[in-house]
Formats: sequence, C-alpha cells, structure tokens
Amino acid sequence: MSKSVLNVATMFWRRLLVVLVSSCLLPTHVKIQPAQAQLTELCQLSPQAAQEKENLRLSATKGNQEAQSRYQQLLQQQAQALQECRTRNWPQVQAIWLRLYPCDAQPGAIDQVMDRIVNRGYNQVYLEAFYDGQVLLPKAANPTAWPSVVRSAGTENVDLLAMAIQKGRERGLKVYAWAFTTNFGYTYAQRQDRERAIARNGKGQTSLYVVDNGSQVFIDPYNLQAKRDYYQMIQEVMRRRPDGLLLDYVRYPRQAGSDSIATKVTDLWLYSEATQQALFRRALNEKGLELIRRYLSKGHITAGDVAEADKLYPQEAEPLWQGRIPPSEQKAIIPVTSRQPNLQLELWQLAVAHAMQGILDFVNLAAYPAQQQGVPTGVVFFSDGNQMVGQGFDSRLQPWDRFPSTFEWHPMAYGNCGNVNCILAQVQRVINQAKPGTQVIPALAGQWGQSITGRPSLEAQMQALRQYAPQLRGVSHFAYSWQEPDHDNNRKFCRL
Repeated sequence: MSKSVLNVATMFWRRLLVVLVSSCLLPTHVKIQPAQAQLTELCQLSPQAAQEKENLRLSATKGNQEAQSRYQQLLQQQAQALQECRTRNWPQVQAIWLRLYPCDAQPGAIDQVMDRIVNRGYNQVYLEAFYDGQVLLPKAANPTAWPSVVRSAGTENVDLLAMAIQKGRERGLKVYAWAFTTNFGYTYAQRQDRERAIARNGKGQTSLYVVDNGSQVFIDPYNLQAKRDYYQMIQEVMRRRPDGLLLDYVRYPRQAGSDSIATKVTDLWLYSEATQQALFRRALNEKGLELIRRYLSKGHITAGDVAEADKLYPQEAEPLWQGRIPPSEQKAIIPVTSRQPNLQLELWQLAVAHAMQGILDFVNLAAYPAQQQGVPTGVVFFSDGNQMVGQGFDSRLQPWDRFPSTFEWHPMAYGNCGNVNCILAQVQRVINQAKPGTQVIPALAGQWGQSITGRPSLEAQMQALRQYAPQLRGVSHFAYSWQEPDHDNNRKFCRL
C-alpha cells in the first residue's frame, strides 16, 4: 500500500472518530482536540453528535427518507468508530444491563434506547429476556410456562427480544440474553400443576414467605418439571440468536437477619420431594439411608439413632453415603456417643453439598442451548454468596467457585462503603479463586459523573479497577435505568 493511500485512510478514520469524546477522566483545564478524541478511554459521543443522531432518528420516524438514509449511514460509521475505540482502550468490553417494557414496541423506541447506549461508549448489552415471572417472547409464539412481557391486544406478534438483538447489531453492539435462573417468579407459584416444583425448607416455607417483596419464587433444582419448563424457555430465547446467555439468580433465596446464615438442616431448601429423593439416592448402604432420613426429618441425629441403625442393619459396618470416608478404626471399639457428633457433622456437610450440587446441575442444564449454538454463557453471582460464616453458610448457597471456568464469570461488585475499597475487595476475591483462563467481567453499580447512594461515580470505580486489575478485559454497568432514569421511567409507565 502506498504512503499516500495510508495518509488518506488515516484522515478517514480521524474524521470518523472525532465524534468520540470524553472529558470525564481529564482535568477540567485540558482542552480536547479532535486528534486526541480517539484516544480517550470512555469512547463516548459528544452531546452535539448524539443530538445530531437523535434529530435524524426523529425525522426518519416521521417518514423522511433522506433522514432515514443519513441516519443509517451514521449508525454504521459510529459502529465502526466504537469498535475501533474499544479495541484501543480499556476495557475492550464495556456492557450495560437493560430491561425493556411493553412501550418499547412503539416505532423507534428501541432505536432510541440503543442509540443512547452507543452514545455512552458501550459495545455490549445484557438484555433481560426472563425476569419476574415473565418472558420477552411474543404472546403468539410463547409455548413456555410464563406469560409474555408484552400482552396488550394487538401486540401478539411483537417480538421485542428479536427486535432488540437486530437493533443492537445494527449499531455494532453484541446483545446477550440475560435470564433469571432458579428464581421462576410469582406467576409460576400460582400454577397448581407446578406446586411440587417449588423449593421448601424444613420450616414448611417457600421463598414467598422469606423474601420481602413477595415476587421471588425459587424452585427445586432437582425437580424434573422445573427443568423441562426452564429448558424449553431458554431454547425459545436462543432461537432469537443472541450473542450470548447470562444466567442470574443461580442460587437460593437471600434471607435477612439471623436467617441470612444457614446453620441447621431445616434452614436449607431440601424439603421438596425431588430434592429429598435425590438426597436419599446419595446413600451407599441401608444404614446410611436410615441416618439420612432421620437427620432430615428431625433436623439432627442422636446417639440412640446411631445405635438403632446399627441394630437394624447389623450386617453393615459404617453408614455410607457419597463422599463419606469412614474412620479406619473398627466400629465396635468406638462408643456410639463418640460416633454421633462426627456423623451429624458429616450429615450436615452432605446436606449443604447436596443443595449446592442442585444449583450446579441446573446451571449446566440451562447453559446447554447456548453451548449448542457456540455462543458464550455467563453466570452472575455475589462474591460473598458462597461463604462459610462460623459453622454455617450464607443462606444463598451460591457455589460460584465451582462454576465451570469455561463460563464467563460476572461477579456483582456492588459494595457500598463510601469508596472503592470494598468494591475492589469483592473483585479480588473472585480473581483469587478463578482458575487461570477464566474470563472475569465485574458488574459495577453507579452513574457517570456523580456518586449515588454512597457509591463512587463510575469514572472513579473504573479508574480504580483498571489500576487494580488491568488484566480484566471486560466490565459491565448496572443498569440503563440508573444511567437514564427519566427515560426509563417514561418507558416503564407509558400506555400502548
């Protein structure tokens, strides 16, 4: 290629990238020149460029063909410029979490949302496809167990999910489908034919009674009907060919106060039929099964229970279940009273492991349709959701440290301590436990240009994270509703 051709190409790209400006990370006395604009880190459009695009969009919506043509050309130019800017600047992936509403079915509504996302320098969108017991599928093509988000008369064929994926790609955005996982929503609990699929603890409670807003219904991850329902829903979502799948609420309910720590078996969500039967199948002999049954029914075992199990099955030595390695000493020389504490502790460990394994099995099932398409699967979690607290466990029992390292890991670093330290600590805990090669993409909460509810601005969080963990190539921001609260509210409460 000749030198003159290279010069022409360089001038072309500079003209395209001149619209990408951001003064947020620069001192106020520094004047940004056009040649410097392509080097800024936020990759955000100038207010003037954003308004020019919006004017063209509005004219195009009213039927102006010339404006429509210019608008489409501008979208392509800005998509190329955004891709170039993100390639050159940290992070290479900057994503935002987005919920759509029925009013987004109006002409031009999704265009406006996606334009504003590009204006902020984002190159990925995490779009809620299943949340609060409803699914972002058209009512006329929704074979799932949940109602559609858009249900108004005359909108039966509106496919917001497919539309958003298309509109995002036109702007150079990758659009992931973001779905709640074991939280099936209130509408699922209203179905009498799904009653057995709802998780229960040893106090006779479902999550409807332990979560304040009454909208979260967690299912038994071992229940076959729940698995079938969820798998079918994910298949329908993936038929819209999103660029990836994000699985959220991969856990049990988060409880408050002293209930936030599970310290006994009745605190665990083991008392629905399928979970119990699966737990019983972990016994490796009759004596082991007998003690598991007694432990689950009473919440503990006594020395008398151990002695009775010995009498019932004298031909068996130690009670056995998956993962148990009995002591080398002969049972006959160890008093029953000495065996009981260890057996009870091991039964507690079995119960916790069984609950966690249900989550792991379910998330692997949920990810399969995405894996079949060869697109990324991500898991969303709290960095402290898997912790031991004394002799107990965080009530969410979220075993994220055992999620596959082939998944994207999206820890919600929502720490709120008035500065960035607790946020960085949450990210560091995940980095420390992730296997080499695991793609960690922290989710930050906040707003550009200002602190909110005690959290530093996104600029401050991003700067700190870049200095602390520059090896991370992706970051996401929760959420569009925080960045554009007025626009989000207008869309949420309007009428079709």
